Amino acid sequence: MEKIKAAIAGAGNISGIYISNLLGMFSDTVELCAIADDVEEKARAAAEKYGIEYAEHTGALLERRDISMVVNLTPPAAHFSVAQAALEAGKHVYNEKPLCADLASAETLLETAKKNNLRVGCSPDTFLGAGLQAARKVLEDGWIGRPIAGTAFLMNHGPENWHPAPAFYYAKGGGPLFDMGPYYLTALVSLLGPVAAVTGNTAVSDAKRIITSQPKYGTLIPVETPTHISALLDFKNGARVSMIMSFDVWDHSLPHIEIYGSEGTMQLGDPNFFVSPVRVKRANIGTWRNMTLLDPPGGNRRISGDNWRGIGAADMAAAIVQGRPHRASGELGIHVLETMTRILESGEQGKRLEITRPTGEEWGVGNRE
Repeated sequence: MEKIKAAIAGAGNISGIYISNLLGMFSDTVELCAIADDVEEKARAAAEKYGIEYAEHTGALLERRDISMVVNLTPPAAHFSVAQAALEAGKHVYNEKPLCADLASAETLLETAKKNNLRVGCSPDTFLGAGLQAARKVLEDGWIGRPIAGTAFLMNHGPENWHPAPAFYYAKGGGPLFDMGPYYLTALVSLLGPVAAVTGNTAVSDAKRIITSQPKYGTLIPVETPTHISALLDFKNGARVSMIMSFDVWDHSLPHIEIYGSEGTMQLGDPNFFVSPVRVKRANIGTWRNMTLLDPPGGNRRISGDNWRGIGAADMAAAIVQGRPHRASGELGIHVLETMTRILESGEQGKRLEITRPTGEEWGVGNRE
């Protein structure tokens, strides 16, 4: 298969697994050649470690005519500016989540891509992993009947005790909803289809957080975004899902995701992982059944390991060559972004808000062929 030549913008914590996977398990569709970062030593270190080229800055990547795709791993606040510049330079773009920090920027991004006949992709791509692919087949095969309701929980006490530079988690565009919500919402949308409306409730427990990780131990972080969010998601198919995203909880024993159907219950593992368990308990049967996990869509071989991060970018590269829609699309990303945005707005306004776009018909998230 023809390969798409790609480069990475952003050499932060997440870049290592992207580089390893794009150079390794996804090298049949992507030729990763270079990396840039605003912090020169980070980009140089990554380039040397993985044997790819170092670029002085993102602009230098965008000037290269041989690079046709940029994998944008910059912080969320820079997602729009970097991606927009890449599109204007004639490059396809795959963004880390969220698609942009705000909805207006995301709309501009997709409009620019459409105008220039370019692709925009967006993580998370964990819905293409073995666990969530198996979960979708469970639903398609009718194991729990018609989905009626569900729950989704992400609750911990924040990243300041482990992340080396956690301030951005508490800036606008951060928080548990914009940080981890994309994993949960993308998983739910891939299973249940588009969200039609939301009702949100939000709170900030503390105006400041103290970093207890190195190297910034003891630094105070101002909190600019809600740290505890509860929401009711009304799906277009009639299902109702209750969701809590929180950085204010020390511990809990709730499941990550459960879907309640007319004929049984399905329990899912952490949607931040590609290989996670799927269990089903059918009506009038007293025991849970562990379901067989599946290969990723379009795959004719089993991918080793349990971290397939970058499969969305690889699928987009293959889709460009094959002339088909890609699965971790900008349209899916903007739907998730709008859902999160409306949840926060609903919490502020105290009323139910509708989701306006897109319909979901063009996403192709359930296509495993």
